[in-house]
Amino acid sequence: MIKFLRTALIGLALSTALFTSAFAAGNDVNATTTGLAMRGFDPVSYFQDSGPVAGDLKYTTEYNGATYRFASKNNKEEFEADPVAFAPAYGGYCAFGTAMGFKFDGDPSVWKIVDKKLYLNLSPAVQKRWVSEEADFIVQANSNWVDIKDTAPEALQK
Repeated sequence: MIKFLRTALIGLALSTALFTSAFAAGNDVNATTTGLAMRGFDPVSYFQDSGPVAGDLKYTTEYNGATYRFASKNNKEEFEADPVAFAPAYGGYCAFGTAMGFKFDGDPSVWKIVDKKLYLNLSPAVQKRWVSEEADFIVQANSNWVDIKDTAPEALQK
C-alpha cells in the first residue's frame, strides 16, 4: 500500500511539473507546448557569422517564461547579459502576422535582422511579402504588438 501511494505521489508530482512547464510561457512568447522558444534554435547564433544553429540541451536558460537553448556556454552568457538584444521581436511570432494583427508561428529558419533586431516569419513566401514593405510593416507590427501581446493567438482569429 505504501509503495502504491509513493508511486502515485511521484506520478502526480511529475505530471504537475510537466503540466506547469507546458504552460509556463505566456501568450507573449511563441513557444512549444513544453515551453521551448524558437524550436530550440540558439537566438545568439543569428547575430554571428555562422548564422542560426540549433541549441544544445546542456546550455539553456529561461526568459519570459520560455526556455531558450544555446550552442555554447558563451552564447548562453551573452543572452543572459542582454536577452532583449537577442530574443526575437514579437516573442518569436511571425513579424508579418503581427503587422496584420495576428499571431502566427515564426519559423526560425525564415528570419532577418533589421536594425539589430531578429524578426521571424511564417514562411519564405510570407517573408517575401514582409520584406517588400519592411519598414512600414515593422511600424505597424510594433503598434499592434502593444494591443495583442497578451492575447492568445486563437482569440485573434475571431
